Amino acid sequence: MKPEALSSLSRRERQIMEVIYQAGEAAVADVLAALPDPPSYSAVRALIRILEDKGHLRHRQEGLRYIYRPAHAREQAGRLALSRVVESFYQGSLEHAVTALLDSSEGPLTTEQAARLTRLIEQRRKEGC
Repeated sequence: MKPEALSSLSRRERQIMEVIYQAGEAAVADVLAALPDPPSYSAVRALIRILEDKGHLRHRQEGLRYIYRPAHAREQAGRLALSRVVESFYQGSLEHAVTALLDSSEGPLTTEQAARLTRLIEQRRKEGC
């Protein structure tokens, strides 16, 4: 099952995912302790179950506890979220999305950053993408 993009999750679902990504894996009590202005234990458990149903989390049982971990690497989840943002806000135009990112960046690109981006663009051209 392909998970929906992280950008489509609720604020609280994103917070839970961030806690679990940072920890690597966590039980409900661990997530609850790390959340700002946390809801009830049962609310966190329900949200985690929803995230698992959506394909974002997996679990293993450790005694009586379930230990949750991301179903996908952070980079893969980020790509899915970014694809959704490009589709939703930039009509699928990578050029417009990159332009918006560059326009909103803090300060000019360093020489190293510009060179790295140029190399990536050239590499993608050679690959025919």
